[in-house]
Amino acid sequence: MAGNYFVKKRIGTALVYGALILLALYTLAPLWFLLVNSFKDQAEIIGDPLGLPEKFDPRYIFTAMEEIHFFRALGVTALITFVSVALIVLVSSMAAWLMVRCKTKMSGLLFMVFVAAMLIPFQAIMYPLIQFFDTMGLKNTGGLILMYGGFGLSMSVFLYHGFVKGVPLGIEEAAFIDGCSVFQIFFFIVMPLLKSITVTVIVLNAMWIWNDYLLPFLVIGNSSRKTLVLELYFARITAGQFGNPWQLIFPAVFVSIIPIVIVFLFLQKFIVKGISDGAIKS
Repeated sequence: MAGNYFVKKRIGTALVYGALILLALYTLAPLWFLLVNSFKDQAEIIGDPLGLPEKFDPRYIFTAMEEIHFFRALGVTALITFVSVALIVLVSSMAAWLMVRCKTKMSGLLFMVFVAAMLIPFQAIMYPLIQFFDTMGLKNTGGLILMYGGFGLSMSVFLYHGFVKGVPLGIEEAAFIDGCSVFQIFFFIVMPLLKSITVTVIVLNAMWIWNDYLLPFLVIGNSSRKTLVLELYFARITAGQFGNPWQLIFPAVFVSIIPIVIVFLFLQKFIVKGISDGAIKS
């Protein structure tokens, strides 16, 4: 009986691992397709899109980087992403902390407003928002950062709110008795305890902002300070008047996603931990 149990357990484990391997291959297949076609010319991509290149020629990578003004666009995208994420982390963490510690009907109502905001699609308020920012003279990079800060608050407050409940109140009371101000308690006591959920908020929002197309297109459009996604779009439009310039599209997309993929790989272990801990403490 014991032998049959262990055999069944091993078979079940093998089936689980097999399913996970197939799922991983299915997930990584588009990245592999992008990688191999980033080193081919137009004719080779059309003739054999799934095969390996005859030779891995980096010339197409360098040409794509030049066409999309890679380093300039990288700087613009990194600036927008960094400032927006910093704004989201600062405001959402403080708001969630105050709502948890100040248990009133108003704080509960305010939290529900943040949660309800997650259900409102951007397309529903897209045109009135853009028109308002245009009237205020904020249809520029600064206005784009403010928009990202606003749209990222609802989910971030929700994540922080559940996690802050697990922070012992006694630690904050002891710091207050020792003479710490409210800001000292928050920045030196509370925030270090929120490291895992903070990294989760950073990664989720950074990936969204880095890869976003619609909002930058509506706000900054075809200006001189375009993000990587916008540079890729307008380069494709310019070069694709008589067809799809695949030898530009594949390497341009490849170099555009490399920075955020690297960030994700280094911080991915904190994502599941932060979300699961926050869910448990909710």
